[in-house]
Amino acid sequence: MSDLLNDRLLRALCREPVDRTPVWIMRQAGRYLPEYREVRAEAGSFMDLCRNAELACEVTMQPLRRFDLDAAILFSDILTVPDAMGLGLYFEPGEGPRFERPVRDAAAVRALPVPDVHESLRYVTDAVSRIRRELAGSVPLIGFSGSPWTLGTYMVEGASSKDFRHIKALAYDQPAVLHELLDKTARAVTDYLNAQVEAGAQALMIFDTWGGALAHDAYERFSLAYARQVIDGLIRQHDGRRVPVVFFTKGGGLWIERIADCGADGLGLDWTISLDEARRRTGDRVALQGNLDPSTLYASPATIRDEVRRVLNEFGAGSGHVFNLGHGVHPQIPPDHVRAMVDAVHELSPALHE
Repeated sequence: MSDLLNDRLLRALCREPVDRTPVWIMRQAGRYLPEYREVRAEAGSFMDLCRNAELACEVTMQPLRRFDLDAAILFSDILTVPDAMGLGLYFEPGEGPRFERPVRDAAAVRALPVPDVHESLRYVTDAVSRIRRELAGSVPLIGFSGSPWTLGTYMVEGASSKDFRHIKALAYDQPAVLHELLDKTARAVTDYLNAQVEAGAQALMIFDTWGGALAHDAYERFSLAYARQVIDGLIRQHDGRRVPVVFFTKGGGLWIERIADCGADGLGLDWTISLDEARRRTGDRVALQGNLDPSTLYASPATIRDEVRRVLNEFGAGSGHVFNLGHGVHPQIPPDHVRAMVDAVHELSPALHE
């Protein structure tokens, strides 16, 4: 067994007893912190920051110095895998990520390599190892990747999208081509996440940010099936302990029963489904992570506390809940409001674990 001083997150994801509900925050290292913005300026560019293990470690640790969180999450980007597949990732000021060479036909998909993650993504595993050493057993480290479907949307669209017209056209007109792309991406994501575990990650998160953009029947075929393929191939035991996996589909509440059977230990939930409904519909088969609306953190500390109480009470008594936002923390959120949320979880949740 590992010698973690605080293993609440790992125990809660395995639905084992905890003394209080663990809490961490999606995008907890990021632009809402002034110290992050200073390091980002020092790095020169976002990807230069991601590729510098020392600086990636520094920004990963920053929120832990401010807040009593129950986990660190690797600072990186979900698009590192398609970048390693040779698509030419770059960031346009004010426009977000873009790829120089989108993948939009059968020839481009056939030519796409499955990267050697130990070579092309060594900067990520170096950062994982460094962060794990820096944490010194204080809290567990979460590794992550985008889901095959979500990565596929960027690879085909060439950038973020509102209508997903290129990838949806591929799905309807040439589904075999899209399946080949998603299979290659799933194999790369599996290798990538396993490399993070071998480097020191103690839990894993798969972000299916755009799964909710799919039609009802298409979600199973193009998103969930490939998430299941990844999860089936992951290292689930390392250093004598379970490596729990959380799968998060934004907008996925409609399919929660099917998602609960994907093999993940925990399901991330956005704010569009209540935790009591999610718990009832999944039958306590999985842990649940979430799901405070990030915009709540614009409100007063007193209102934040009331909303934290509501979310905790929605889940109810017992283990199997990891408190989080329903998506990432917004850049304009005051850090003191994040503190109010974390402190409220600490103060209000022990009564649910007596």
